[in-house]
Amino acid sequence: MSETIRILAIESSCDETAAAVVENGRRVLSNVIFSQIELHKLYGGVVPEIASRKHIEKISQVIEAALDESGMTLQQMDAVAVTYGPGLVGPLLVGVSMAKALCFATGLPLIGVHHIEGHISANYIENQQLEPPFLTLVVSGGHTHLVIVRDYGVYEVIGQTRDDAAGEAFDKVARAIGLGYPGGPKIDRLSAEGDPLAIRFPRAKVEDSPYDFSFSGLKSAVLNYLNGCEMKGEAVNRADVAASFQKAVIDVLVEHTMEAADALGLPRLAIAGGVAANSSLRMAFVHACEEKKIAFYHPSPSLCTDNAAMIGAAAYYEYRSGRRSGLDLNAVPNLKLGER
Repeated sequence: MSETIRILAIESSCDETAAAVVENGRRVLSNVIFSQIELHKLYGGVVPEIASRKHIEKISQVIEAALDESGMTLQQMDAVAVTYGPGLVGPLLVGVSMAKALCFATGLPLIGVHHIEGHISANYIENQQLEPPFLTLVVSGGHTHLVIVRDYGVYEVIGQTRDDAAGEAFDKVARAIGLGYPGGPKIDRLSAEGDPLAIRFPRAKVEDSPYDFSFSGLKSAVLNYLNGCEMKGEAVNRADVAASFQKAVIDVLVEHTMEAADALGLPRLAIAGGVAANSSLRMAFVHACEEKKIAFYHPSPSLCTDNAAMIGAAAYYEYRSGRRSGLDLNAVPNLKLGER
């Protein structure tokens, strides 16, 4: 397809209100994000009702800013894309409702995008040479998936968490050692001051499912360690706890992913999602991929967290394949990857 396709994309699945204009799936003309982190810090996590209300308040402003930044108008777009799942149902409904209203008013086609597909597609933006097939690890606050990208829009999930997502474990452990929300970036920073070998936390394996993950036991082990120190009156070195916990998570993520890449013979590996911004995780994959001679791809940290540019990238390939959504599109909070 030689024509230029420009898509206005909207993302509101959790606590970021985002809009972007993306050209041909790889060139970002604008990417505007309003983050609600400061609002939710008080509660130690995202409060869906507060998130929904703030999305309603900000979404029009964010879309207008994205169009202004791109130097284009809504009438110059070829389609409107929006995340319709998975995520928090209230925030999702705000984005879906706005996208449908814009399409109804302008006659532009509507493209519903899977949130995880968006995270995977963030890799296309800065890695122009990356094309399917490849293996990708999606790690975020709500998801830990090991996925074969067979083709654009064609996915096979070969592994996932059986309990807590990796990012969820980061948040819970950060709260336990008094770092607050959001936990991932704070543990990453504090870990640089600690000894990752100071405490031996468990690395879980799921019997008969070598590519699945489990972080619930690790989280419990950290809490038990902290409680044990408190009962014995021993001081807790928070940096050592953070570094040892982080190493346990990274060891499991890297080991399972590299085992899959090796077994499947896939020469390309990408990571995606909020936890993919973790500096130690990225370095661990750099070393592992160099050893296995596997090409490694990852988005910049700003494209790892929720944003609309990744939704625009995914939507382009949906548009190119002829897929469109009707104005009856609804939010699907538990949408599985590959469902339509």
